[in-house]
Amino acid sequence: MLDIRLFREDPDKVRKDLMKRKDKGKLGWVDKIIGLDKEGRKVQQDVDKLRHERNEVSKKINELKKKDKDPKKELVRAKEIPAELKALEEKQQALSSDITYFLMRIPNIMHPSVPVGDDDTQNEVIRSWGMPKKPHPGMLSHGEFAEKLGADFERSAKIAGTGFYFLKGNLALLNQALIWFATQHMVKKGYTYVEPPLMMRKDFYKGVTDLEDFKKVMYKVEGEDGYLIATSEHPLVGMYANETLDEKQLPMKMCGYSMCFRREIGSHGVDTKGLFRTHQFNKVEQVVISRPEESWELHEELQRNAEEVYEQLELPYRVVNVCTGDLGIVASKKYDIEVWMPKQEKYREVGSCSNCTEYQARRLGIKYKEKEEKRFVHTLNNTVIATSRVLVAILENFQNEDGTLTIPEPLRPLMGGMNKIKPENH
Repeated sequence: MLDIRLFREDPDKVRKDLMKRKDKGKLGWVDKIIGLDKEGRKVQQDVDKLRHERNEVSKKINELKKKDKDPKKELVRAKEIPAELKALEEKQQALSSDITYFLMRIPNIMHPSVPVGDDDTQNEVIRSWGMPKKPHPGMLSHGEFAEKLGADFERSAKIAGTGFYFLKGNLALLNQALIWFATQHMVKKGYTYVEPPLMMRKDFYKGVTDLEDFKKVMYKVEGEDGYLIATSEHPLVGMYANETLDEKQLPMKMCGYSMCFRREIGSHGVDTKGLFRTHQFNKVEQVVISRPEESWELHEELQRNAEEVYEQLELPYRVVNVCTGDLGIVASKKYDIEVWMPKQEKYREVGSCSNCTEYQARRLGIKYKEKEEKRFVHTLNNTVIATSRVLVAILENFQNEDGTLTIPEPLRPLMGGMNKIKPENH
């Protein structure tokens, strides 16, 4: 959420940002917020005057009584003031609620380096690593190959619907090896390992995500004020809601592992037989809470941490600077890592690195104390590894013509020294 002072002092900055995002539909909201804020401040003045009058009337009543004079007129006014004050305070509360409604839907101010574009086809490639492989003759799609190695999409669809999967045997162990490999990588970097709750209350969830996600992404738990988490970033940031941290605690560097749940309602849908886009998946996430002046340096640090994982796994990738039309409302700037998929003969996104500046912190009330001043923190997040998507990349990049899967070298010690996975009936 943006600072209301920005709308008072420099509303054109918000307007220009919305134009860059090509989000003209929200331009009128800027004027709406300004108008509501002016009205709210006028009501506040009226409230202050009325409270002052209440105090003065009370004093006069006491003075008249001391002088044995009749305070009849003042007593009548004293009875009128509470109702007037209540009406003004209710109006004030309604205006504040309206302002919050619009503020919660205005996107974050973007970093100047974000490229202007309509959609992900206009994201800016800033670097690449590794040599993309060509598909070998007879290469299977990752879904078909996964089935031969221990995935079962049909039985999972039978009991849970599409977008879920069973992983069995060595393929399931490979998934666990990826989780542990990514976690060890981050712990060695000095990040604190955290396992969060898998459910969050809506009031806290509204602080960390786009409110449209409740329609398209979030699973509501029936009968509970709770939603299944879409990423561990959300509870890791939300855990410090309404707290003031000591400056000495910053930056707080965390590595969270969790299962994640997404409805994936939209143009993409879910894989009916595959692992790339599913309703449930495992993810290791890095989250940092920092002082504002260090967040952009940390944004680059988080990005480098993730790139090191893909380099160690020998998965060719490229990094893109996400354009205005693909950025979403929470991040000020975002990088995507896209890994090369030989069978599909294209790069596909496997993780994102976002600096949300103070946008989430302002919504959640997370501050830190610097000397005697309280300031909002900056929050950052980056996917170290989403195992289902990285499994897709491994199944395509390490698929052998003899039907076996070569295990990336860093994962072999976590697989009991195993070098290859053979089909179940091999």
